[in-house]
Amino acid sequence: MWAPMPGAGQQREMLCFMPGVAAVPALLVGWSSAAFIISYVIAVLAGHVEPLVPYISDTGTKPPESGIFGFMINISALLGAITMYIRYLIIEKQNESLRFVRSSCNVFSLCIGLMGCTGMGIVATFQELSVPSVHDIGALVAFGCGVVYITLQSIISYKSCPQWNTYFVCHIRMLISVISCISFIPMIVFASRISMTKIDWTPSEKDYTYHFMSAICEWTVAFGFVFFFLTFIKDFQRVTLRISTEIHEDS
Repeated sequence: MWAPMPGAGQQREMLCFMPGVAAVPALLVGWSSAAFIISYVIAVLAGHVEPLVPYISDTGTKPPESGIFGFMINISALLGAITMYIRYLIIEKQNESLRFVRSSCNVFSLCIGLMGCTGMGIVATFQELSVPSVHDIGALVAFGCGVVYITLQSIISYKSCPQWNTYFVCHIRMLISVISCISFIPMIVFASRISMTKIDWTPSEKDYTYHFMSAICEWTVAFGFVFFFLTFIKDFQRVTLRISTEIHEDS
């Protein structure tokens, strides 16, 4: 994927993840899924949340699950950023042989994706009950930018057909994007109507219906992201990543 950088001195190339870099999105998908499931199971077993569709953040608010949630989501944000950057490089390389998208659009998509990863880091660092306003802003940035990113990537995938993608994969990506977009809007609408911040909801409480509907949409969007990155694995299998090390001699 990366060619060696020319110059004086000694050079050494290291090939990583041969024959492809599919391990990166695969690790992102597996790690993120584990982060959601592990924190949920611990929170439910500890009696901190009700089993029936809590908010994702609710499952990582109280110890011990809060530490696990924060650590794993921060790692997921890092893996997401790495995946998005490699995806950016792949599109730039493909664009050299067949110009199907503007470079500025590719850069914009990467920036939006990295903003979403930053939002994930904020969600993981600032607990829901400790700093709710900062946490909510992070969640809005993470989900909002995430939805925009996968939608842009779906459009770019269609533009690269049929040389670099099959229409079947493009249809799957667009379907996931549409479902995520549709779920994102009611998630925000229902969440805005909740008048209290708490994690131990019961069906008889005020605003429970808004909480329940918003939480369903949140889980839908979150796993929409997971399944979308799952479609990157085959693309990344065809990519070789070369890291070039250059040593300059003292003059």
